Amino acid sequence: MPSDPPRLDPVQLGAYFALMDVAGMLRHRVEQQLKEEGDLSYVQFQLLARLALDSTDGSARMTDLADGVVYSRSGLTYQVGLLEKAGLVTRAASQEDERVVVVTVTEEGRSRVRTVLPGHVDVVRDQLVAALPGAGIGQLADLLAPVRDHMRAAPPRSAATRRGR
Repeated sequence: MPSDPPRLDPVQLGAYFALMDVAGMLRHRVEQQLKEEGDLSYVQFQLLARLALDSTDGSARMTDLADGVVYSRSGLTYQVGLLEKAGLVTRAASQEDERVVVVTVTEEGRSRVRTVLPGHVDVVRDQLVAALPGAGIGQLADLLAPVRDHMRAAPPRSAATRRGR
């Protein structure tokens, strides 16, 4: 007689569905805003923001970008190609290792981030922060940080060993 498959208890299931609902609705609204104000997809915004806001020199290796946004190498190559075609980034071989591709945000890319960032912040405030008065947003951050860290402990897809190495 086959055993019953493992299940989530009602509290676990409720937490899972609530998290997925919130993440889905927030991402939908963010994607709307980015498309309307900057003609950017969510992934394109993530890439530009990492380069323009998080990188000291506006550059990063493709592999590091893929790991940071948890995106496949081929998907990232496609998205960076679109950003390059739009004049928002450039790609070049690394001076240290020509097998490594480095992506650099252009001034036009920085300008696009500055254009969409106020609306992006407004969406996050309106949709997420406003729903968690007082210390609620800090509590949410405290709850999600160990989950994020646990999930990031496993190598992202882009860091997985390639066949034939």
